[in-house]
Amino acid sequence: MEGKGRLGKMFERCKPYIAMISLQFGYAGMNIITKVSLNRGMSHYVLVVYRHAFATAVIAPFALVLERKVRPKITFPIFMQIFVLGLLGPVIDQNFYYAGLKFTSPTFSCAMSNMLPAMTFVMAVLFRMEKVDIKKVRCQAKVVGTIVTVAGAMLMTLYKGDVIKMVWSEHIHPSKSYVPAASGAADKDWLKGSILLIIATFAWASFFILQAITMRTYTAHLSLTSLVCFMGTLQSIAVTFVMEHRPSVWTIGWDMNLLAAAYAGIVSSSIAYYVQGLVMQKRGPVFVTAFSPLMMIIVAIMGSFILAEKIFVGGVLGAALIVVGLYSVLWGKYKEYQEKEVEEMIPEAVKGGGENGRPAPMIEDFEANDIEMQKDEANKNSAPALAISVPIPQPPMLAMEAPKA
Repeated sequence: MEGKGRLGKMFERCKPYIAMISLQFGYAGMNIITKVSLNRGMSHYVLVVYRHAFATAVIAPFALVLERKVRPKITFPIFMQIFVLGLLGPVIDQNFYYAGLKFTSPTFSCAMSNMLPAMTFVMAVLFRMEKVDIKKVRCQAKVVGTIVTVAGAMLMTLYKGDVIKMVWSEHIHPSKSYVPAASGAADKDWLKGSILLIIATFAWASFFILQAITMRTYTAHLSLTSLVCFMGTLQSIAVTFVMEHRPSVWTIGWDMNLLAAAYAGIVSSSIAYYVQGLVMQKRGPVFVTAFSPLMMIIVAIMGSFILAEKIFVGGVLGAALIVVGLYSVLWGKYKEYQEKEVEEMIPEAVKGGGENGRPAPMIEDFEANDIEMQKDEANKNSAPALAISVPIPQPPMLAMEAPKA
């Protein structure tokens, strides 16, 4: 039984890590599929609309059935928060990210988005969601890890070096390359894409911060996810009508465009928003965003295998720095989580945590010791009186009948 209990506790501690690592694989697949779809001519505005339409259709039935009794009322402040969440995530972040992805490559886009943990950490400190005590080692680990992560992303972006030949590279000869070639025009597009990706990353970090604030008052996670996706769909439709004037852009068939929209909607929006919300409630927004560098490494390998994208020495060195920074941030968050657990256990022990309302064993022992000390003191003070043992008979007149009920 003890073994099962320990395994159960270990699994509970590992669940947030497993969930976030699984999400990074889902995001990596979305980047590859979306890159192919965008390069085949699909409008990223239309892709965002279809993506969140799929997400709403998938998650809304679960929210209606599972949370029908626990769904809070939507007040005007909550509605405004959901409106801004739909604007930050589905509209600003994803439209700018897809535009940047179209001008660059999947690996580069993921490398630029690795600034997400740093931006989220700084914003969380500004909004007093994270406390920084530079004297503590765990806080130093988070700060240093954030800096190292950003440095690794910048190294991967600015320094290329020699091409690393993979085992499978010689056997892959795609008829059409999905990664733009290096030229003067491509360099300009690369810079434009970099700026768009930075704006998208800032919007994504703001989304995490506002989502953490909204979940404090609106506790129905599935309903919140479906409302954000639905609001994002409506806002994206309005943006698409403004930016795209050709009716043909809405055409979608049984091809890569449909796969990209369905995959991104089901995996990267509905499931991701819900899982991120659950993990964020327990560990905070910084923990959730700290795993984003893993997506870059996964995309680099998948992009090399599927798209024949070249991997450079600078990319490998940058990825190594990112892993070190990620480990440092996660170690700091883990130590912080342990301290919170200890702080929560101490008040319970003092107040009393026994079963059925009984006081905790610590309190029982203290009270028992106190009673024993009082008894010993009373026995010492009353010792001479115990020598008198002559019984005194009670007069018959004092005997009274017990009162009748």
